Amino acid sequence: MNHSLNEIEAMCKRAARGAGLPWGLAEEAAKGTRWISSFGFPGAELLAALLEMNDRLPPADLAPLALKGVWSAPSGRMSPLIAGAALSDCAVQLMDAGRIEMERVCVPLLLVPFAAGAALRLETPVAVEWAGVYLATDGRQLCARGAPDAYTAMLADKVAFTTPAEMTDRREPVLRGSAPAEAWDRLGVLAHRTYAPATEASRLRGAGAGLSDND
Repeated sequence: MNHSLNEIEAMCKRAARGAGLPWGLAEEAAKGTRWISSFGFPGAELLAALLEMNDRLPPADLAPLALKGVWSAPSGRMSPLIAGAALSDCAVQLMDAGRIEMERVCVPLLLVPFAAGAALRLETPVAVEWAGVYLATDGRQLCARGAPDAYTAMLADKVAFTTPAEMTDRREPVLRGSAPAEAWDRLGVLAHRTYAPATEASRLRGAGAGLSDND
């Protein structure tokens, strides 16, 4: 299914909230999914998989224990959304060190939009690498080299961020993205949790005559 990037962002934001993410992180997840989808990657499908994988788990279990050395999470698998938000806060640290490493990151492609944000802040390209994949971004464009299956990995044992990075074979963003109907439906199930349950009063205000009879 083909969707506008606005539709993808709106659906992903509601689904992220339905999966228990706080507002700020849900907004970052939606914007990041929109960004990666604009370069032809299956962002919505990957976010659906991640949200189901981590559904309602305590964020502390999926967050980096420390922002020094190799980043890791206490549960043994790290959320790319939480780790990515932390990376954004550590952009200057990345510039100073030239490299930040993480281990056992779920759905690593969803880290790349946060690398794009860091690149914009640093005004220099940032590269993201894991087994079989090299991506580099200046925040506006994306370079990608790797095997299709590696891009959509559900878990990366090691992820490395480096800067400055070389950008070749640049991709230009597009205005629409795609998501399989099955993935869109899975996002919809999560998004539905954010809807207020119907009450007797709301039902009576709905379509139809309710209890009145004007005939």
